[in-house]
Amino acid sequence: MGDLLPTVRVAAIQAAPVFLDREATTEKASRLIREAGAGGAKLVGFPEGFIPGHPLWYHFLSASSARSRQLATQLFLNSVEVPSSTTDRLCSAARDAGVYAVIGFCERLPGKTGTMYNSQLFLGPSGEIIGKRQKIMPTGGERMVHTLGAGDGLRPVETEFGPVSGLICGENSNPLAVFALEAMGSRIHVASWPSHFSETQPMLDAIEISTRALAYQGGVFVINAVGLVSDEMIDVLAATEEDRGFLKRRQQESGGASIIGPRGRFIAGPMGPGEGILYADLNLNEIVTRKVIQDFAGHYNRPDLFTLTLNTDSPALFRTQGSTAQVLQVKSTHEQATTESQNPPAVKSPGPRRIAK
Repeated sequence: MGDLLPTVRVAAIQAAPVFLDREATTEKASRLIREAGAGGAKLVGFPEGFIPGHPLWYHFLSASSARSRQLATQLFLNSVEVPSSTTDRLCSAARDAGVYAVIGFCERLPGKTGTMYNSQLFLGPSGEIIGKRQKIMPTGGERMVHTLGAGDGLRPVETEFGPVSGLICGENSNPLAVFALEAMGSRIHVASWPSHFSETQPMLDAIEISTRALAYQGGVFVINAVGLVSDEMIDVLAATEEDRGFLKRRQQESGGASIIGPRGRFIAGPMGPGEGILYADLNLNEIVTRKVIQDFAGHYNRPDLFTLTLNTDSPALFRTQGSTAQVLQVKSTHEQATTESQNPPAVKSPGPRRIAK
């Protein structure tokens, strides 16, 4: 008989956050997770920065204006620590629904009062955090509030139906990031998108072009989860009537959530305007059919000619050495563990991971 890969029902979320309200958006995300699970989904993908929202005001406001700083402060105060009561609620929803979930969120480091990341959280059906990654290069106005992510999270997570990966917005057009995930065996990929780009960049075209290519070249299924513009967001973001007109058009023409197969064709969607959940049943054997012809992260490449190196080190901003190390040795076990978690000692890296390309 041979092996047979499973068929998996997946879901793409198309929705707006309760803008800059962590608790309310977490409640909404939890409800959507449970609804997708009730619809038979085993994997659910969410938009970029869904909790508590994305710093879209930099498309409309001066970066140094008082209003931009006020909104950035709200973003930080509503950002998510991992772990926290917020992640506990999301884990509970995933456990109740029996699903894997990939959720875009604004992340801050525990106990810190500055520095944020544009991140994806990976949850398992038993209610546990199985992965987290940070966007490696913030785009446009994000750079005002989000810092660079490290390579330690750039890897798929293991699920009962194989490796699942994720990238955020423009990362899905980054051939090296995409190749790294393909080389590590990704079968299903979650692409998280915001509610809009700037007026000069049609987002729906970018989603289709980048992720159909990603699916075809990588021989993977792609879940495109897309954010929406709410009336509340228009009131907060629009600085002029021209801005309001653009956001209204984006709201009326919004959508674009889709699910794409390994031949680069739409299986479901793209969705039109309005909130909803898009479902599709993925026959993972189609990946094999595609890759026996061309596996660019395998036999259809030349590792003797091309190699890609992924640095999986997580950079440290602060380290202790010298006399401090002696002090740490005489502290109690609890104190030492606490201090070391805050100030990790320098350790020798195992070195970069080499990936054939």
